[in-house]
Amino acid sequence: MKPPNKIDSVDKWFITTKIRPHARVRLFCFPYAGGAASIYRQWPSLLPPEVEVTAIELPGRGMRLAEPAFRSVATLVDQLTEVLIPRIDGEFAFFGHSMGAVIAFELAREFHRRGKPAPRWIFVSGRGAPHVHRTDPPIYDLPAPEFVNALGKLNGTPKEVLEHKELMDLMMPILRADFELVQTYEYTPGAPLDCPITVFGGLEDPEVPYDTLPPWKEQTAKSFKLHMLPGDHFFLRSAQGMLLALLAADLIRQSG
Repeated sequence: MKPPNKIDSVDKWFITTKIRPHARVRLFCFPYAGGAASIYRQWPSLLPPEVEVTAIELPGRGMRLAEPAFRSVATLVDQLTEVLIPRIDGEFAFFGHSMGAVIAFELAREFHRRGKPAPRWIFVSGRGAPHVHRTDPPIYDLPAPEFVNALGKLNGTPKEVLEHKELMDLMMPILRADFELVQTYEYTPGAPLDCPITVFGGLEDPEVPYDTLPPWKEQTAKSFKLHMLPGDHFFLRSAQGMLLALLAADLIRQSG
């Protein structure tokens, strides 16, 4: 795998904190709603040296705070495909949690439509299968007090942040945009992907019922795995060690 050049290493879309020119696979990680590339900052130190982690920094957060956020999965995936394809110079995989799972899945489908190489693996976390109908009402257009209350029930935003008016005034536009992006997403039927899919779910996740996870199997023509981990919707944090051990086992075996 070629190391990124100087321009690539500071590219606004891609955050690679540990350059590993001899890595066997590059793992591109996509954030949940309201999340930034920083949610994956510990992963390079916790994954084996065969894996290079590149976190995706979407507009509207981190160093891109001044840029308008995307509100459509299709528009975002189209733009991401354009900037990502030139970086594919070896084996790669996608990981996405919640909103990020939708992005990773649709990005892989767009690669297929354009005749580009498929990821070695797709890891989707905290999100039901895309073709399973979701009955939860959208929250992105709720009045501010109700929107903040809905965020609190998800348990992803610290209470002290939710109660900090200045912080919430800053975060509200990006949170609304992200929830609009994911809650207006409509799945279009298509052929199963030509790469394995591993799904992670939270045993105490009220947002993603267990029965919405096994149907992900229908989205791949390759192998399928489902792991249930302890924790609520953000088991990504509370069960991080378990998740990364399972993820690494798949990546190293597949790329070895």
